[in-house]
Amino acid sequence: MTHTKHNPYLELIEIPAGYLNIMGYVDESEVNGPGCRAVVWVQGCSRECSECFNPASWSFEMNQLISIDTLAQKILSNPRHEGVTFSGGEPFWQAPALADLAIQIKAAGLNVMSFTGFTLEQLRSPYAPAGAEDLLDQLDLLIDGPYVESLAIHRPDSLVSSSNQRVHVLNPALRDRLTWASDQIEIHVLKDGSRIVTGYRGQLNLSE
Repeated sequence: MTHTKHNPYLELIEIPAGYLNIMGYVDESEVNGPGCRAVVWVQGCSRECSECFNPASWSFEMNQLISIDTLAQKILSNPRHEGVTFSGGEPFWQAPALADLAIQIKAAGLNVMSFTGFTLEQLRSPYAPAGAEDLLDQLDLLIDGPYVESLAIHRPDSLVSSSNQRVHVLNPALRDRLTWASDQIEIHVLKDGSRIVTGYRGQLNLSE
């Protein structure tokens, strides 16, 4: 029996070929993986986890449409970047486009990491989102499993936010680079004065 891979959510909102629908982007993060990284938050997630860090990412409606080539150029234009991290939202609902982006990033010598609410076993199963295998093939690091509030970890030495999550080192060259801490935040002030708070307490409300 053949299982057809599909994404029922993206069937409602068609993303043009060669584009991503993202919630946000920042340069030079140091709390979303090893070293100095770009971070891409994709738009769309069906889990609606309690105490989710990014509830604004749940909707599959069109938010910020950006071409893969434009985003790759943006990431690679910053010489401080050692890699890029995909977060969300659920990156694997846009796996084919992210795999294409990862190919360009890795060709320039940077590493690629992703968070996902799926487990690695689910992503390798016949029921995985379309393109999951292609994206996995490009990843150097994967943190899998949904955030579970009752299993939350509050330690400065933890790589994950809840104890059910796992760090998969898919590229052995990065095995000694597991030095970030999930229980940290960064505040990025953008040119228009808006702010992005990222890290474990990414939904922290800040007073003006």
